[in-house]
Amino acid sequence: MADTAYRISSTGSAEIIGAEPADYIQLLKPRVMSLVVFSGLAGLLVAPGTLHPILAVVAVLCIAVGAGAAGAINMWYDRDIDAVMERTQKRPIPMGRMIPGDALGFGIVLAIGSVTVMGLAVNIVAASLLALAILFYVFVYTVWLKRRTPQNIVIGGASGAFPPVIGWAAVTGSVSVESLVLFAMIFFWTPPHFWALALYRSGDYEKAGVPMLPVVAGQRETKRQMLLYTLLLLPLALAPSFMGIAGWLYGGVAAVMGVLFCIAALAVWYDESDRAPKRMFGFSIIYLFVLFALMIADRAVGGGG
Repeated sequence: MADTAYRISSTGSAEIIGAEPADYIQLLKPRVMSLVVFSGLAGLLVAPGTLHPILAVVAVLCIAVGAGAAGAINMWYDRDIDAVMERTQKRPIPMGRMIPGDALGFGIVLAIGSVTVMGLAVNIVAASLLALAILFYVFVYTVWLKRRTPQNIVIGGASGAFPPVIGWAAVTGSVSVESLVLFAMIFFWTPPHFWALALYRSGDYEKAGVPMLPVVAGQRETKRQMLLYTLLLLPLALAPSFMGIAGWLYGGVAAVMGVLFCIAALAVWYDESDRAPKRMFGFSIIYLFVLFALMIADRAVGGGG
């Protein structure tokens, strides 16, 4: 029975069930994937040079599938934690709707497929970066860091910063200082984003034995580091304007959004309730989407480059 997905019927007997298509979609972490895909698309569109539209679609799809593959393998490995945490208890494996091995196999097939297609259709640099991002998320973050250090999301979060670099490499076939700035923006955005979530979900993480910063160092230290990363992100987010990636439209809005992000971090510092962290978590998603959307728009109207 351990290798079989099942449910208890109304009569009390165990019924074997099969995973639904929706379960496989859930394995891909579609909400996380949406931001990954968008930042990858932004890197592709703001990169100097051109890529055939069909190849551009292939590149973005490969980034999406690669991200989904990493998510599926993460759900396989973290199935014990997911069963404990309220936020993740309804995922397919903890709910008994899917055999763990099926999730692992699904993730491995998608990972190999996405990297192979990227390499054959686009270029080997983009494929290598995609492979690195998947391996980093699975082995460095999920397997090594997540359960061992409160800095898990800082170091491990680098995997989520790869997509714009991959998109850039899909067009140029190389990694440049400009693409690394895009990487750094997401890298410094990730800690305050996830620590805001961890502040109002700290009980969940503590119950699961995950050493998130609020659990290990306390709320005050977490809030201090959130504010520090947010302040560091403010000038970093303006860098694309000075490097020719984007122009004045992006720079102006990035400055305003950066100040608002800092204000949100200050609100978290002074607010002892869960309201400010929840607001900051929601705003952080809007913040990153707006920056990359404006980067694309600015390049489209000729503001960048």
